[in-house]
Amino acid sequence: MSSSTKPRKGSTGGGAVRSGVGRKQLPPVPPGAGAPDTTPRALDRRPAQEPSPNGIPTSYGPFFLEYSLMAEYNLLQRQRIPGIYCIPSAKSPLFWFGVVFVRQGLFQEGVFKFYVIVPDNYPDGDSPRVIFDPPIFHPVVDIETGELDVKRGFTKWRRNVNHIWQVLLYVRRIFYKIDTKNPLNPEAAVLYDKELDVFRRKVTETIRRCNEHIYDPPSTDDPHAIRFSSWNPSVHEEAKKQVLSPKKRSESETKNAQTSGLSWVKPGSTKAFTRQEASS
Repeated sequence: MSSSTKPRKGSTGGGAVRSGVGRKQLPPVPPGAGAPDTTPRALDRRPAQEPSPNGIPTSYGPFFLEYSLMAEYNLLQRQRIPGIYCIPSAKSPLFWFGVVFVRQGLFQEGVFKFYVIVPDNYPDGDSPRVIFDPPIFHPVVDIETGELDVKRGFTKWRRNVNHIWQVLLYVRRIFYKIDTKNPLNPEAAVLYDKELDVFRRKVTETIRRCNEHIYDPPSTDDPHAIRFSSWNPSVHEEAKKQVLSPKKRSESETKNAQTSGLSWVKPGSTKAFTRQEASS
């Protein structure tokens, strides 16, 4: 690790770091979290005085990205999208864990985990990527990689117009309104259009396979990775009550959350929850 990126003594490595010249950098997508490591951002290779394309001074870039992601997460919390749970990684705000519960239609009773990968030049680059793990049988999802065709819904990502919560709304919508034009999975598209009974069997197999592995431990040690456990009243009943009756935060807690950088996600702050809790 070079001296320019080595965390300061006492750092946990989970938050933003500062290089030897005082430049701030956000941590990349963590290795082994379901996506390849990111390469050094072009922004960090520019001269310090070179202006960025969006008019924001280059030295402000990482701070602006951090602020944008905090604002995006706050927007998501206010939307309360039915059947969707999503939280940023404790190791990098560029990587979010998600799960969708499908309650109606052909994919009813499906519980599908996914990742959201945010570009490191957000919000001026491409749309965030969404990858289902494991891959699901759907016309707009690559059956090999599990990647959703997000650009179908967001041809061009527009700053201050498009938001991450809209991407998650699109994730939910694909299970209720199935589009077969220019599919990533041609087999699924043909079966849906011409042999619906066969398509139903394939979907049932996808639901069964995903639900069989719902309690498998995550492939990462990230404390914010989504974990499921079997229902145990002595363990989960109290947590269920808290979920259904959220406690209002005090003024001091709200103030601290607004001034403490990435502290809106704290390692260990989330609990393992059951499928029953998340579906209620």
